[in-house]
Amino acid sequence: VQLVESGGGLVQPGGSLRLSCAASGFTVSSSAMNWARQPPGKGLEWVSTIYGNGNTDYADSVKGRFTISRANAKNTVYLQMNSLKPEDTAVYYCAGRGKRGQGTQVTVSS
Repeated sequence: VQLVESGGGLVQPGGSLRLSCAASGFTVSSSAMNWARQPPGKGLEWVSTIYGNGNTDYADSVKGRFTISRANAKNTVYLQMNSLKPEDTAVYYCAGRGKRGQGTQVTVSS
């Protein structure tokens, strides 16, 4: 099982980014897949989950701004992040099947 995140970067407040999580060794459509983040100097916090049946959940802090989705043909999970705020700055991790990726840095700053 391997998870590889990409798509992070530096963005201005109000901007958008789309994170990708490419999975191998298992099928994302049959698993609950999660995004979590770790802000600088703080602990890991859950952001969003997409379940095998396609249902989704979001932390209150990102609800209405972030959208989790998946592309079964690419075995990839996405996190579309809109209306980004400085407090969204963190290392973002993809997790599933007991594994976590290496993370991708998102920095929201003017």
